Amino acid sequence: MDVNHPARTTPLQSLPPAGPRPWEVRATHPHADCRVFSVLRKSCRHPARGTERDFFSLHSCSWVNVIALTPAREIVLVNQFRFGVERCSLEIPGGMIDAGEDALAAGLRELEEETGFVGQRGRLIGQVWPNPAIMDNVCFFVLVEDAVPTSDMKWDQDEEIEVTLAPVDQVMEWARNGRIRHSLVLNALFHFQPIWAELGDEFNRTPQAQPLDPLPDGLH
Repeated sequence: MDVNHPARTTPLQSLPPAGPRPWEVRATHPHADCRVFSVLRKSCRHPARGTERDFFSLHSCSWVNVIALTPAREIVLVNQFRFGVERCSLEIPGGMIDAGEDALAAGLRELEEETGFVGQRGRLIGQVWPNPAIMDNVCFFVLVEDAVPTSDMKWDQDEEIEVTLAPVDQVMEWARNGRIRHSLVLNALFHFQPIWAELGDEFNRTPQAQPLDPLPDGLH
């Protein structure tokens, strides 16, 4: 950049001291029912400008995604077809939270139903708005440790899932290089990363079982 001609900057539009003003939602009307979500039409008015406009948003139940760690510190992954992108997507287990269901309980249920894995020390590690511009739900992130396959998978009618395991560091690399592209999975890994910094150190300090030496000849 030429120091005699610095880059021009555009001043930010001035906002009130309290920040952007929330629109007044004067009425909400159902617009379409699409089974896994419904479309709402909201009649809104800006409190300062007096602008009146209809906006559309998606109403859905909340979701849960699960990072399940095996005793060997591998992450349980699922690969399945996604109709939005019309491709298979590598993800962590997850799904919809039933009405009245606790997010942690939903995470443990989805993990077992999709993969057959059951674990210990389940806990919530974060939550986000999937897309607050057009959606009103929350996605919760659950961490489960010592996950092992103990039961049969219980897929929904249209599900077909490939279950696989991968070391944590490999999964993190896939998140960086685009092998994993689901934004909520990436967000779950973001919340998990500082936890893994502690768990990984603890795991590496724990003596691991060593393979047994071969028996001497004559003792097989």
